[in-house]
Amino acid sequence: MSAVTKHERPGVYSSYEASSLTAAAAGGGSVAVIAAMDGADGGTYYQWTSYSRAAADVGGCLLSRMAQLAIRNGAGVVYGVPADADYTAAFATAAELEHVNVIVCASADTAVQQALKTMVQECSAARRERIAVVGGAKGETVEQLVRRAGQLNCERVVLAAPGAGEENGGALCAAAVAGAIAGGADPALPLGGAQLYGLGELECNYGDGDIDLLVQGGVTPLETLAGACYVVRGVTTRTKTGGAVDATWRELTTILVVDEVIPGIRSALRARFSRAKNTAQSRGAIRSLTVMELEKRVSREIIDSYEDVTVSALDGDPTVCLVEFAFTVAHGLNQVWLSAHITV
Repeated sequence: MSAVTKHERPGVYSSYEASSLTAAAAGGGSVAVIAAMDGADGGTYYQWTSYSRAAADVGGCLLSRMAQLAIRNGAGVVYGVPADADYTAAFATAAELEHVNVIVCASADTAVQQALKTMVQECSAARRERIAVVGGAKGETVEQLVRRAGQLNCERVVLAAPGAGEENGGALCAAAVAGAIAGGADPALPLGGAQLYGLGELECNYGDGDIDLLVQGGVTPLETLAGACYVVRGVTTRTKTGGAVDATWRELTTILVVDEVIPGIRSALRARFSRAKNTAQSRGAIRSLTVMELEKRVSREIIDSYEDVTVSALDGDPTVCLVEFAFTVAHGLNQVWLSAHITV
């Protein structure tokens, strides 16, 4: 088990680690939308389930337009957080929101996006797991986008490109992608091929060579087909570990599955064992519940398998029960290769 920060508050805590094979919301989730707005102090937020409500609260600004796109593409609830110039107060407000699945920020400033990355990492470490989605600046080249993704390099940050062919196009596309992520009922289902509603023509369309570079570099590419916008492939910006190329966390589905499995088991244990004794009988019940939760996810094809479920009293602290297990995430189907053998 990897190191877990020691806390004195009773509860169910967790940690995880992953390795690649070669290295040996339920749907309708909530989205927090953060965008700069005149007169904002960054300390307030709104809760919306419709664009009309957002427009009534803040007018027809970038914040409400991003909320509209997030809702249209699958978000059940949107929290609108107006930001001041440096986004610091807005990030602090968003960090305190409960039950947020995805956070999308309008800024293309690299310093702001780095601060957003830090915020979602801290929230996830505090058992508020969430994904951040950002866009690039208008006119950024493939090389510049890959460089931006490399600077972020986080499994909890998605960089979508290109932007829509209008003002603040990167932020609008990021909001649509955030809504699609939040609206996904199955975390193991790839985002690639999902249609993004409410967007017009994109700033550009990438060729196959550019898409290869973007995906390998941690950028989620979008494309326009017959006037509709689609996600080509959903990836995170995490492409390296310790400076070495590592594709373990590159697929977006990997972190989405982890964020469904571990918090789900954690919640089930918390609900059942909020007051219990650390006895052999209780530990046996904890193991049974853990196995049952894992079996549910196998049957839903969220994980392929699990093993080594053990429950024991922690050496040195008899009040702590240590639950350990391993599981293999279910991988999305991105490609089908046909190999034909023809006799003439």
